Amino acid sequence: MTPEPANRPVALITGASAGLGLALAHGLADRGWALVINARGADALKDAADALADRTDVVPLAGDVTDPQHRADLADAIEELGRLDLLINNASYLGPSPLQALGSADLDELRRVYEVNVLAPLALTQALLPQLTAATGVVVNISSDAAVEAYETWGGYGSAKAALDHATRVLGQEHPALAVYAVDPGDLRTAMHQAAFPGEDISDRPEPATVVPAFLALLDQRPASGRYRAAEFTPAVTP
Repeated sequence: MTPEPANRPVALITGASAGLGLALAHGLADRGWALVINARGADALKDAADALADRTDVVPLAGDVTDPQHRADLADAIEELGRLDLLINNASYLGPSPLQALGSADLDELRRVYEVNVLAPLALTQALLPQLTAATGVVVNISSDAAVEAYETWGGYGSAKAALDHATRVLGQEHPALAVYAVDPGDLRTAMHQAAFPGEDISDRPEPATVVPAFLALLDQRPASGRYRAAEFTPAVTP
């Protein structure tokens, strides 16, 4: 589908083929946003785009956000659309499953955790700053309670999200015209959360769609840049 974004806002969402990223894509599509969506798996991303295409213009671009060429392709897609109102850095990497204690963690895996969760979001934000600034836009970096709580075996992922939180705050200070948020969505029933608890039943966790109203409320209210929990914006985060 050829996008026509001039009369509608545009969002780029990474990790949008499933889970929270896909749920947010549907929530924005219902509001008429044009979308650029990313994920590593081309087939799953195509399925996601097909499910969205009846409501909005959507551009799916499969690739790894740690790949500089793929980030350049995403930036080119936004340049072609002519605007960017919202960047959601949702793509994340948990690390090996089961999770590893820091004292014995595979350092190559730890580097990958930091590359996906910290450096890639920062690099993509850098690449898109001109369009975001022109639109007085919003950056949403998906965080976790593991960024602020010390959970055994969560040290790699948690410390990476803590670094992302701090980078978010600094970006907000450096770019006061933008709204720059780190948002903890809470525990959700996703494949990544299941990987953190292999063999356990996580059916008591809420579905990702339940927190979408909180993110939409965040966009509507546009509070000061900083770190927030989805639960602060709507009671709809309960199962």
